[in-house]
Amino acid sequence: MFLRTTAINKIIALTKRKKIVQGGTSAGKTYGILPILIDKALKTPRLEISVVSESIPHLRRGAMKDCLKILQDTKRFTDSLWNRSLLTYTFHNGSYIEFFSADQEGRLRGARRNILYINEANNIPFDAYHQLAIRTSKDIYLDFNPTSQFWAHNEVLPEPDSELIILSYKDNEALPKTIKEDIEAAQFKEGAYWANWWKVYGLGEVGSLQGVVFENWDQVDTMPTGRKWTAYGIDFGFSADPTAIIEVAMSDGEIYLNEHTYETGLTSNDISERVHAVKRSEMIADSADPKTIEELRRRGCNVRPCVKGPDSIRSGIDLMQTLKLHVTKRSTNIIKEFRGYVWAKDRAGDTTKKPVDNFNHAMDAIRYVISGKVNSTGKYNIR
Repeated sequence: MFLRTTAINKIIALTKRKKIVQGGTSAGKTYGILPILIDKALKTPRLEISVVSESIPHLRRGAMKDCLKILQDTKRFTDSLWNRSLLTYTFHNGSYIEFFSADQEGRLRGARRNILYINEANNIPFDAYHQLAIRTSKDIYLDFNPTSQFWAHNEVLPEPDSELIILSYKDNEALPKTIKEDIEAAQFKEGAYWANWWKVYGLGEVGSLQGVVFENWDQVDTMPTGRKWTAYGIDFGFSADPTAIIEVAMSDGEIYLNEHTYETGLTSNDISERVHAVKRSEMIADSADPKTIEELRRRGCNVRPCVKGPDSIRSGIDLMQTLKLHVTKRSTNIIKEFRGYVWAKDRAGDTTKKPVDNFNHAMDAIRYVISGKVNSTGKYNIR
């Protein structure tokens, strides 16, 4: 069911051309902007609307998925109007909403449009925004979680045709009570990390995400064809935490990562089904769950427990930091974890030698493989 929220009303009230929608987690930013765009498309014939994000996989799991759901929930969706190849929904009056990514260079400098919406704008470079903006005749919407100041604050907001609103989860009346309670629990947790998390994701205020553990990674389109080895890391979860199954490969001395599974509520049978097609491949799983490992073995999976010991997390991180890491663009949860995995701080605000216990499910799965397959010189361990 679609609900008109306070977030939607606040976004509608914006009057300037460039509308900067800053907000915390579950604030209803995307679900606030998209129905406004749909309404504009229905009321204005031949309106051209572009929805842009950092990659196509990010769009498919985010703004595009939400847009189609809103169309369906409001009974405005017609399957024949949705072009799955061009990722464009064309309305009966000739208006359309198209989806493309900021890494498609030709699209940045290509056709013009009437309205532009950049989803999670802090994940794309300023030049990409600028190329899109100068080809947009009417409204521009930008949304993001304010992990730190970036070009929306420094370049766009000072312009006279720009305005900013700040949303929080309290502006989203459609938010389930369970999620609201999880968000609010963060304000009572101790430490600089949680204070900053609450500021950014709870209140929607600009924070300072510092001390990111990994900076030695980038995004690639696909996994390499020529590989020295491939293995799968498994970090078990269930209700609150997801089970993360990550494909890890080495090619030309560099590590490639691909998200295989990232889901909550998986039983050992579910996990076996997820890895059935690659069950003969080497798998390294969290040794803290020997029961699930044994159940997977009995189902024919080539899985062994990771090796843990004193300071194994830090030593595994140290090893990962010596390697060049490449993440496929479809691996949106790995990308999210890389951006949010930071060193914990002590009461004095100094960085410790331990990462925070958050954004670490894919990270742990990757670490199990790296620690088991690569030695301290970065070379392959023969096992």
